[in-house]
Amino acid sequence: MQSPSRILVIIPAFNEENSVGNVVRAIPTDWVSEVVVVNNNSNDRTATEAARAGATVLHEPVQGYGRACLRGIAYAQNLQQKPDIVVFLDADFSDYPEELPQLVKPILEQRMDLVIGSRARGNRQRGSMTPQQVFGNWLATRLLKQLYGVRFTDLGPFRAIRFDRLIELNMQDKTYGWTVEMQLKAAKMGLRCTEVPVSYRKRIGFSKISGTVKGTVLAGYKILTTIFRYW
Repeated sequence: MQSPSRILVIIPAFNEENSVGNVVRAIPTDWVSEVVVVNNNSNDRTATEAARAGATVLHEPVQGYGRACLRGIAYAQNLQQKPDIVVFLDADFSDYPEELPQLVKPILEQRMDLVIGSRARGNRQRGSMTPQQVFGNWLATRLLKQLYGVRFTDLGPFRAIRFDRLIELNMQDKTYGWTVEMQLKAAKMGLRCTEVPVSYRKRIGFSKISGTVKGTVLAGYKILTTIFRYW
């Protein structure tokens, strides 16, 4: 089965030479128009491995998850034929790219605007998320419900959104607050949002965020401040 819409995949990547090729190759080619890997100031072979796997490689020299995503969006805006849907996916191979059709299905069949791949509702491999990640997601989604009236169970990186809606969100965050900014802005704007269960496994390599105390604290602080900034 082939998607009736143009789907662009954006993969931010920082030092993921051992995994990014696996991610790109696992994406169902008959469902996407292009796979874009944004090399976010890597000092390894991330860009080489991504290109070898068939991705378009962009370069964002200033580190930051949000910056890399914004670089991918800017690329999409300059395409002669714009995508209908943008899918965001991490480069560490913890998500299952082959689940992309299930992720975009609510947009294609139910006219949803934003779909979050929920690791909380899906099949999560033991040890694939740290206790602080699980707690952080619980706290953040609880605050989103209380402050913005939207029900999510995860801030998962594997997500799909209509391109025109993505542009309307006017995304700004350049670091760790990217995912929660998208979800709270979607709630404030009244976008049609839903979740689908997705599988999740232990990542390849070492996490630069949840794998360190500093990264965990900074990410948690940024997520919480982003939630309250837009309230």
